[in-house]
Amino acid sequence: MESAGNSSPMRILWVKAGRLLPVDTGGKIRSYNILRHLATQNEVTLLSYYGGRRDQAYEASIVEHLPGAKTIYTAAPEGALAQSLDYIWKLPSPAPYAVKKFTHPEVRRVVKAWLDENRFDVAVCDFLSASLNFPEQLAIPSVLFQHNVESVLWRRMAQTETMPLRKLSYRIEAAKMIRYETRAMGKFHHVIAVSERDRDEMLGLDSRCRVTVVPTGVDTKQYRVSPSATGNPPIVVFTGSMDWEPNIDAVEYFCRQVWPSILASFPNARFQIVGRNPHARVQRMKSVSVEVTGMVASVGDYLQAATVVVVPLRIGGGTRLKIFEAMAMGKALVSTSIGAEGLDVKHGRDVLLADTPECFSDCVQRLLREPELRRSYERAATSLAARYDWSKITLAFTNVLRDSIAQFENRPTSLV
Repeated sequence: MESAGNSSPMRILWVKAGRLLPVDTGGKIRSYNILRHLATQNEVTLLSYYGGRRDQAYEASIVEHLPGAKTIYTAAPEGALAQSLDYIWKLPSPAPYAVKKFTHPEVRRVVKAWLDENRFDVAVCDFLSASLNFPEQLAIPSVLFQHNVESVLWRRMAQTETMPLRKLSYRIEAAKMIRYETRAMGKFHHVIAVSERDRDEMLGLDSRCRVTVVPTGVDTKQYRVSPSATGNPPIVVFTGSMDWEPNIDAVEYFCRQVWPSILASFPNARFQIVGRNPHARVQRMKSVSVEVTGMVASVGDYLQAATVVVVPLRIGGGTRLKIFEAMAMGKALVSTSIGAEGLDVKHGRDVLLADTPECFSDCVQRLLREPELRRSYERAATSLAARYDWSKITLAFTNVLRDSIAQFENRPTSLV
Protein backbone atom coordinates (compact mmCIF):
# COMPACT_ATOMS: atom_id res chain seq x y z
CA MET A 1 0.00 0.00 0.00
CA GLU A 2 1.24 3.49 -0.84
CA SER A 3 2.66 5.44 2.06
CA ALA A 4 0.25 8.02 3.48
CA GLY A 5 2.92 10.69 3.23
CA ASN A 6 3.14 10.30 -0.59
CA SER A 7 -0.61 10.40 -1.35
CA SER A 8 -2.93 13.24 -2.21
CA PRO A 9 -4.90 14.87 0.65
CA MET A 10 -8.17 13.28 1.70
CA ARG A 11 -11.42 15.07 2.54
CA ILE A 12 -12.34 13.56 5.90
CA LEU A 13 -15.58 13.94 7.86
CA TRP A 14 -15.15 13.11 11.56
CA VAL A 15 -18.34 12.83 13.63
CA LYS A 16 -18.04 12.94 17.42
CA ALA A 17 -20.62 13.10 20.20
CA GLY A 18 -19.87 15.59 22.96
CA ARG A 19 -17.32 18.35 23.31
CA LEU A 20 -13.78 17.48 22.27
CA LEU A 21 -12.39 20.25 24.49
CA PRO A 22 -11.03 20.29 27.10
CA VAL A 23 -8.88 17.30 26.20
CA ASP A 24 -9.31 15.62 29.58
CA THR A 25 -10.34 11.99 28.97
CA GLY A 26 -8.66 9.05 27.29
CA GLY A 27 -11.03 9.08 24.32
CA LYS A 28 -10.65 12.82 23.80
CA ILE A 29 -6.86 12.57 24.01
CA ARG A 30 -6.80 9.83 21.38
CA SER A 31 -9.23 11.62 19.05
CA TYR A 32 -7.69 15.07 19.44
CA ASN A 33 -4.14 13.96 18.72
CA ILE A 34 -5.10 11.88 15.69
CA LEU A 35 -7.28 14.71 14.36
CA ARG A 36 -4.61 17.37 14.68
CA HIS A 37 -2.03 15.16 12.95
CA LEU A 38 -4.49 14.20 10.19
CA ALA A 39 -5.26 17.89 9.61
CA THR A 40 -1.64 18.66 8.73
CA GLN A 41 -1.91 16.60 5.52
CA ASN A 42 -5.65 16.42 4.82
CA GLU A 43 -8.85 18.47 4.72
CA VAL A 44 -10.56 17.49 7.97
CA THR A 45 -14.06 18.54 9.04
CA LEU A 46 -14.96 17.73 12.64
CA LEU A 47 -18.70 17.61 13.32
CA SER A 48 -18.92 18.02 17.09
CA TYR A 49 -22.40 17.91 18.57
CA TYR A 50 -23.14 18.34 22.26
CA GLY A 51 -25.91 18.74 24.82
CA GLY A 52 -26.22 20.29 28.24
CA ARG A 53 -25.95 24.06 28.34
CA ARG A 54 -25.08 26.07 25.23
CA ASP A 55 -21.32 26.68 25.21
CA GLN A 56 -20.42 29.41 22.75
CA ALA A 57 -16.87 29.55 24.12
CA TYR A 58 -16.40 25.92 23.11
CA GLU A 59 -17.89 26.56 19.67
CA ALA A 60 -15.32 29.31 19.09
CA SER A 61 -12.42 27.43 20.64
CA ILE A 62 -12.84 24.19 18.66
CA VAL A 63 -12.52 26.13 15.38
CA GLU A 64 -9.23 27.60 16.62
CA HIS A 65 -7.90 24.11 17.38
CA LEU A 66 -9.34 22.48 14.23
CA PRO A 67 -10.20 25.01 11.50
CA GLY A 68 -13.29 23.97 9.59
CA ALA A 69 -14.91 22.28 12.59
CA LYS A 70 -18.72 22.47 12.78
CA THR A 71 -20.83 22.29 15.94
CA ILE A 72 -24.46 21.38 16.56
CA TYR A 73 -26.07 22.14 19.91
CA THR A 74 -28.57 19.39 20.74
CA ALA A 75 -29.89 20.61 24.12
CA ALA A 76 -29.74 17.11 25.62
CA PRO A 77 -30.97 16.45 29.21
CA GLU A 78 -28.67 17.83 31.90
CA GLY A 79 -28.35 16.65 35.49
CA ALA A 80 -28.86 13.28 37.18
CA LEU A 81 -32.66 13.54 37.52
CA ALA A 82 -33.21 14.64 33.92
CA GLN A 83 -30.95 11.86 32.62
CA SER A 84 -32.70 9.27 34.79
CA LEU A 85 -36.07 10.29 33.37
CA ASP A 86 -34.61 10.28 29.87
CA TYR A 87 -33.24 6.76 30.48
CA ILE A 88 -36.70 5.51 31.51
CA TRP A 89 -38.28 7.20 28.46
CA LYS A 90 -35.80 5.53 26.10
CA LEU A 91 -35.83 2.13 27.85
CA PRO A 92 -38.17 0.50 25.25
CA SER A 93 -35.70 1.32 22.45
CA PRO A 94 -33.72 -1.66 21.13
CA ALA A 95 -30.65 0.57 20.97
CA PRO A 96 -28.67 0.87 24.23
CA TYR A 97 -29.09 4.13 26.12
CA ALA A 98 -25.35 4.82 25.79
CA VAL A 99 -26.02 5.19 22.04
CA LYS A 100 -29.62 6.42 21.98
CA LYS A 101 -28.89 9.44 24.19
CA PHE A 102 -26.30 10.66 21.67
CA THR A 103 -28.65 10.39 18.69
CA HIS A 104 -30.32 13.57 17.43
CA PRO A 105 -32.56 14.33 14.41
CA GLU A 106 -30.56 17.37 13.30
CA VAL A 107 -27.26 15.49 13.47
CA ARG A 108 -28.76 12.63 11.48
CA ARG A 109 -30.06 15.05 8.86
CA VAL A 110 -26.72 16.82 8.46
CA VAL A 111 -24.66 13.63 8.32
CA LYS A 112 -26.93 12.06 5.68
CA ALA A 113 -26.95 15.21 3.57
CA TRP A 114 -23.17 15.57 3.65
CA LEU A 115 -22.60 11.92 2.78
CA ASP A 116 -25.14 12.02 -0.08
CA GLU A 117 -23.64 15.25 -1.48
CA ASN A 118 -20.24 13.54 -1.88
CA ARG A 119 -18.49 16.35 0.00
CA PHE A 120 -16.01 13.92 1.56
CA ASP A 121 -13.81 11.01 0.53
CA VAL A 122 -14.23 9.13 3.81
CA ALA A 123 -16.16 9.49 7.08
CA VAL A 124 -15.13 8.50 10.60
CA CYS A 125 -17.67 7.70 13.31
CA ASP A 126 -15.81 8.40 16.55
CA PHE A 127 -17.01 5.96 19.24
CA LEU A 128 -20.10 3.79 18.92
CA SER A 129 -22.12 6.53 20.63
CA ALA A 130 -22.36 8.55 17.39
CA SER A 131 -23.17 5.58 15.14
CA LEU A 132 -26.98 5.83 15.10
CA ASN A 133 -26.63 9.25 13.45
CA PHE A 134 -25.22 7.56 10.33
CA PRO A 135 -27.75 6.29 7.75
CA GLU A 136 -28.19 2.56 7.21
CA GLN A 137 -26.99 2.88 3.62
CA LEU A 138 -23.64 4.68 3.57
CA ALA A 139 -22.93 6.63 0.39
CA ILE A 140 -19.17 6.94 0.98
CA PRO A 141 -16.58 4.74 2.71
CA SER A 142 -17.24 5.05 6.44
CA VAL A 143 -15.08 3.87 9.31
CA LEU A 144 -16.15 3.12 12.89
CA PHE A 145 -13.44 4.10 15.38
CA GLN A 146 -13.93 1.79 18.37
CA HIS A 147 -11.98 3.04 21.41
CA ASN A 148 -13.55 0.20 23.44
CA VAL A 149 -15.56 -2.92 22.84
CA GLU A 150 -18.64 -1.44 24.46
CA SER A 151 -20.39 -4.76 25.08
CA VAL A 152 -17.36 -6.01 27.03
CA LEU A 153 -17.29 -2.82 29.10
CA TRP A 154 -20.97 -3.08 30.06
CA ARG A 155 -20.73 -6.81 30.75
CA ARG A 156 -17.84 -6.23 33.16
CA MET A 157 -19.70 -3.39 34.87
CA ALA A 158 -22.72 -5.65 35.37
CA GLN A 159 -20.50 -8.40 36.80
CA THR A 160 -18.75 -6.19 39.36
CA GLU A 161 -21.66 -3.94 40.43
CA THR A 162 -23.13 -4.75 43.85
CA MET A 163 -26.11 -2.33 44.02
CA PRO A 164 -29.15 -4.30 42.75
CA LEU A 165 -30.86 -1.53 40.76
CA ARG A 166 -27.65 -0.37 39.11
CA LYS A 167 -26.65 -3.98 38.40
CA LEU A 168 -30.00 -4.57 36.67
CA SER A 169 -29.63 -1.48 34.48
CA TYR A 170 -26.09 -2.54 33.53
CA ARG A 171 -27.35 -6.00 32.57
CA ILE A 172 -30.07 -4.49 30.38
CA GLU A 173 -27.56 -2.16 28.75
CA ALA A 174 -25.06 -5.00 28.20
CA ALA A 175 -27.67 -7.20 26.51
CA LYS A 176 -28.77 -4.37 24.23
CA MET A 177 -25.16 -3.42 23.53
CA ILE A 178 -24.14 -6.88 22.30
CA ARG A 179 -26.93 -6.88 19.71
CA TYR A 180 -26.46 -3.26 18.68
CA GLU A 181 -22.66 -3.31 18.54
CA THR A 182 -22.68 -6.40 16.33
CA ARG A 183 -25.13 -4.77 13.94
CA ALA A 184 -23.28 -1.44 13.87
CA MET A 185 -19.94 -3.04 13.03
CA GLY A 186 -21.59 -4.73 10.05
CA LYS A 187 -22.97 -1.42 8.81
CA PHE A 188 -19.62 0.35 8.54
CA HIS A 189 -17.12 -0.52 5.83
CA HIS A 190 -14.18 -0.76 8.20
CA VAL A 191 -13.67 -0.83 11.97
CA ILE A 192 -10.60 0.48 13.82
CA ALA A 193 -9.75 -1.19 17.13
CA VAL A 194 -7.11 0.04 19.57
CA SER A 195 -5.71 -3.38 20.52
CA GLU A 196 -5.42 -6.95 19.26
CA ARG A 197 -7.55 -8.08 22.20
CA ASP A 198 -10.33 -5.69 21.18
CA ARG A 199 -10.03 -6.86 17.57
CA ASP A 200 -10.47 -10.47 18.65
CA GLU A 201 -13.52 -9.55 20.74
CA MET A 202 -15.08 -7.74 17.76
CA LEU A 203 -14.43 -10.62 15.38
CA GLY A 204 -16.04 -12.87 17.98
CA LEU A 205 -19.19 -10.78 17.57
CA ASP A 206 -19.02 -10.80 13.75
CA SER A 207 -16.18 -12.59 11.96
CA ARG A 208 -17.10 -10.97 8.63
CA CYS A 209 -16.14 -7.45 9.76
CA ARG A 210 -12.98 -5.79 8.49
CA VAL A 211 -11.15 -4.77 11.67
CA THR A 212 -7.70 -3.16 11.79
CA VAL A 213 -5.73 -2.33 14.93
CA VAL A 214 -4.34 1.17 15.35
CA PRO A 215 -2.70 1.22 18.79
CA THR A 216 -2.81 3.90 21.44
CA GLY A 217 -0.19 6.64 21.31
CA VAL A 218 1.37 9.28 23.51
CA ASP A 219 2.51 12.88 23.06
CA THR A 220 6.22 12.46 23.75
CA LYS A 221 6.73 16.24 23.53
CA GLN A 222 4.19 16.92 26.27
CA TYR A 223 5.12 13.95 28.46
CA ARG A 224 8.87 14.20 28.71
CA VAL A 225 11.14 11.97 30.75
CA SER A 226 11.55 13.32 34.28
CA PRO A 227 14.20 12.50 36.89
CA SER A 228 13.52 9.52 39.11
CA ALA A 229 11.63 10.58 42.26
CA THR A 230 13.46 10.30 45.58
CA GLY A 231 10.72 8.25 47.18
CA ASN A 232 10.89 10.32 50.35
CA PRO A 233 8.05 10.53 51.09
CA PRO A 234 6.73 7.74 48.85
CA ILE A 235 4.08 9.14 46.48
CA VAL A 236 1.74 6.74 44.69
CA VAL A 237 -0.40 8.26 41.91
CA PHE A 238 -3.51 7.30 39.95
CA THR A 239 -4.74 9.51 37.09
CA GLY A 240 -8.03 9.49 35.19
CA SER A 241 -11.49 11.01 34.85
CA MET A 242 -12.98 10.42 38.27
CA ASP A 243 -16.60 10.42 37.16
CA TRP A 244 -16.08 7.28 35.02
CA GLU A 245 -17.32 4.09 36.68
CA PRO A 246 -14.21 1.92 35.97
CA ASN A 247 -11.97 4.58 37.54
CA ILE A 248 -14.28 5.00 40.54
CA ASP A 249 -14.26 1.25 41.11
CA ALA A 250 -10.45 1.18 40.72
CA VAL A 251 -9.71 3.72 43.45
CA GLU A 252 -12.31 2.23 45.80
CA TYR A 253 -10.67 -1.17 45.37
CA PHE A 254 -7.17 0.23 45.83
CA CYS A 255 -8.00 2.37 48.88
CA ARG A 256 -9.95 -0.38 50.67
CA GLN A 257 -8.04 -3.52 49.78
CA VAL A 258 -4.49 -2.51 48.79
CA TRP A 259 -3.51 0.81 50.36
CA PRO A 260 -3.80 -0.19 54.06
CA SER A 261 -1.02 -2.79 53.80
CA ILE A 262 1.23 -0.36 51.90
CA LEU A 263 0.61 2.26 54.55
CA ALA A 264 1.47 -0.21 57.30
CA SER A 265 4.97 -0.60 55.79
CA PHE A 266 5.35 3.05 54.69
CA PRO A 267 3.47 5.20 57.23
CA ASN A 268 4.47 8.47 55.53
CA ALA A 269 3.33 7.35 52.05
CA ARG A 270 0.72 9.39 50.17
CA PHE A 271 -1.77 8.27 47.54
CA GLN A 272 -2.91 10.94 45.07
CA ILE A 273 -6.08 10.47 43.01
CA VAL A 274 -5.64 12.94 40.15
CA GLY A 275 -8.52 13.68 37.80
CA ARG A 276 -11.55 15.80 37.02
CA ASN A 277 -15.06 15.58 38.47
CA PRO A 278 -14.41 13.21 41.39
CA HIS A 279 -17.61 11.31 42.19
CA ALA A 280 -18.96 11.34 45.75
CA ARG A 281 -17.70 7.77 46.15
CA VAL A 282 -14.19 9.00 45.28
CA GLN A 283 -14.46 11.96 47.64
CA ARG A 284 -15.19 9.52 50.45
CA MET A 285 -11.74 8.00 49.97
CA LYS A 286 -10.07 11.18 51.28
CA SER A 287 -7.94 10.76 54.40
CA VAL A 288 -4.69 11.96 55.91
CA SER A 289 -2.80 9.74 53.45
CA VAL A 290 -5.17 9.95 50.46
CA GLU A 291 -5.56 13.13 48.40
CA VAL A 292 -8.34 13.71 45.85
CA THR A 293 -7.22 16.60 43.64
CA GLY A 294 -10.13 17.14 41.25
CA MET A 295 -9.26 19.01 38.05
CA VAL A 296 -5.60 20.05 37.93
CA ALA A 297 -3.72 22.39 35.61
CA SER A 298 -1.17 19.72 34.71
CA VAL A 299 -1.41 15.97 35.27
CA GLY A 300 2.24 15.88 34.23
CA ASP A 301 3.28 17.75 37.39
CA TYR A 302 1.77 14.99 39.54
CA LEU A 303 3.29 12.24 37.42
CA GLN A 304 6.68 13.92 37.65
CA ALA A 305 6.57 13.79 41.45
CA ALA A 306 5.26 10.21 41.57
CA THR A 307 7.41 7.44 42.97
CA VAL A 308 5.08 4.76 41.57
CA VAL A 309 2.03 5.01 39.29
CA VAL A 310 -0.82 2.53 39.78
CA VAL A 311 -3.62 1.39 37.44
CA PRO A 312 -5.82 -0.91 39.58
CA LEU A 313 -8.67 -1.21 37.06
CA ARG A 314 -11.00 -4.19 37.35
CA ILE A 315 -13.42 -3.18 34.58
CA GLY A 316 -13.04 -1.27 31.35
CA GLY A 317 -12.16 -1.74 27.71
CA GLY A 318 -9.92 -0.33 25.01
CA THR A 319 -6.47 0.73 26.18
CA ARG A 320 -5.34 3.04 28.94
CA LEU A 321 -3.55 6.16 27.71
CA LYS A 322 -2.58 6.89 31.32
CA ILE A 323 -0.09 4.01 31.16
CA PHE A 324 1.79 5.34 28.14
CA GLU A 325 1.71 8.89 29.54
CA ALA A 326 3.34 7.72 32.78
CA MET A 327 5.81 5.56 30.85
CA ALA A 328 6.79 8.47 28.60
CA MET A 329 7.72 10.38 31.75
CA GLY A 330 9.83 7.44 32.92
CA LYS A 331 7.62 6.12 35.70
CA ALA A 332 7.44 2.62 37.15
CA LEU A 333 3.93 1.17 37.07
CA VAL A 334 1.87 -1.48 38.78
CA SER A 335 -1.35 -2.42 36.98
CA THR A 336 -3.98 -5.10 36.92
CA SER A 337 -4.07 -7.27 33.80
CA ILE A 338 -7.29 -5.52 32.74
CA GLY A 339 -5.70 -2.12 33.28
CA ALA A 340 -2.86 -2.93 30.90
CA GLU A 341 -4.71 -5.15 28.42
CA GLY A 342 -4.16 -4.37 24.78
CA LEU A 343 -0.88 -2.55 25.35
CA ASP A 344 2.54 -3.80 24.27
CA VAL A 345 3.68 -4.29 27.87
CA LYS A 346 5.03 -7.37 29.59
CA HIS A 347 5.05 -8.28 33.26
CA GLY A 348 8.59 -8.20 34.60
CA ARG A 349 9.93 -6.32 31.58
CA ASP A 350 8.43 -2.81 31.63
CA VAL A 351 5.51 -3.11 34.07
CA LEU A 352 4.39 -5.16 37.05
CA LEU A 353 0.97 -6.83 36.77
CA ALA A 354 -1.02 -7.87 39.83
CA ASP A 355 -4.59 -9.13 40.04
CA THR A 356 -5.05 -9.71 43.77
CA PRO A 357 -4.85 -7.12 46.56
CA GLU A 358 -1.94 -8.95 48.19
CA CYS A 359 0.08 -9.19 44.99
CA PHE A 360 -0.68 -5.59 44.06
CA SER A 361 0.50 -4.37 47.46
CA ASP A 362 3.66 -6.48 47.27
CA CYS A 363 4.55 -5.09 43.84
CA VAL A 364 4.11 -1.48 44.92
CA GLN A 365 6.13 -2.08 48.07
CA ARG A 366 8.97 -3.69 46.10
CA LEU A 367 9.25 -0.63 43.88
CA LEU A 368 9.14 1.71 46.88
CA ARG A 369 11.69 -0.34 48.81
CA GLU A 370 14.21 -0.99 46.00
CA PRO A 371 15.30 2.18 44.12
CA GLU A 372 17.50 0.29 41.65
CA LEU A 373 14.66 -2.05 40.70
CA ARG A 374 12.37 0.95 40.31
CA ARG A 375 14.87 2.72 38.06
CA SER A 376 15.21 -0.35 35.83
CA TYR A 377 11.45 -0.30 35.22
CA GLU A 378 11.57 3.44 34.62
CA ARG A 379 14.20 3.00 31.88
CA ALA A 380 12.23 0.17 30.25
CA ALA A 381 9.04 2.27 30.34
CA THR A 382 10.73 5.23 28.66
CA SER A 383 12.10 3.04 25.88
CA LEU A 384 8.72 1.49 25.16
CA ALA A 385 6.73 4.75 25.12
CA ALA A 386 9.13 6.36 22.61
CA ARG A 387 7.86 3.92 19.96
CA TYR A 388 4.28 5.18 20.21
CA ASP A 389 4.37 8.90 19.43
CA TRP A 390 1.06 10.15 17.97
CA SER A 391 2.70 11.06 14.65
CA LYS A 392 3.49 7.36 14.08
CA ILE A 393 0.04 6.26 15.21
CA THR A 394 -1.66 8.74 12.86
CA LEU A 395 0.28 7.36 9.89
CA ALA A 396 -1.25 3.93 10.60
CA PHE A 397 -4.72 5.51 10.98
CA THR A 398 -4.27 7.35 7.67
CA ASN A 399 -3.40 4.16 5.84
CA VAL A 400 -6.60 2.51 7.12
CA LEU A 401 -8.65 5.42 5.74
CA ARG A 402 -6.91 5.18 2.37
CA ASP A 403 -7.40 1.43 2.28
CA SER A 404 -11.11 1.90 3.06
CA ILE A 405 -11.45 4.32 0.13
CA ALA A 406 -9.70 1.89 -2.21
CA GLN A 407 -11.84 -1.05 -1.05
CA PHE A 408 -15.02 1.00 -1.51
CA GLU A 409 -14.05 2.10 -5.03
CA ASN A 410 -13.15 -1.47 -6.04
CA ARG A 411 -16.24 -3.17 -4.59
CA PRO A 412 -18.27 -5.38 -6.97
CA THR A 413 -20.65 -3.42 -9.17
CA SER A 414 -23.56 -5.54 -7.91
CA LEU A 415 -23.15 -3.84 -4.54
CA VAL A 416 -23.22 -0.31 -5.94
